[in-house]
Amino acid sequence: MEIYDGNLDANEITSRWYSDNKLKNYGAIMSFVGVVRDEGGISGLSFDLYEPILKTWFNKWQERAKSQNAIILMAHSKGDVAVHESSFIAGVCSPQRKVALKLINEFVEDFKANAPIWKYDLIGQKRVYALERSQKLQNAGILA
Repeated sequence: MEIYDGNLDANEITSRWYSDNKLKNYGAIMSFVGVVRDEGGISGLSFDLYEPILKTWFNKWQERAKSQNAIILMAHSKGDVAVHESSFIAGVCSPQRKVALKLINEFVEDFKANAPIWKYDLIGQKRVYALERSQKLQNAGILA
């Protein structure tokens, strides 16, 4: 799990993940790159995250992947990310492509629903909480 201030360098991260894992006998190394869309008059998005809960959530996914002889990789931004820049990258390395395809889809969907990351629209010079695109986290207490 990698956390960065600001936008992600998708080329560097995905290339490094490939280089780090290509000799480990994985038959599939795939990535998903999330890009901030230009919509609703925003200039970007801003993210707050709570690393202890995020790390616990991510470690559960690593155990799930490990049971299938796979690994999961993740990079996410904190702070501001401009439109057309990357804020989230997920990766899966697996001996089989079917496992990798299934895992990356399930991981990204669960990330959107349950990762402890709060999203704000950047409108003008203000951060506006993206309530309509947010979900309440189970067991988050005051962080919900």
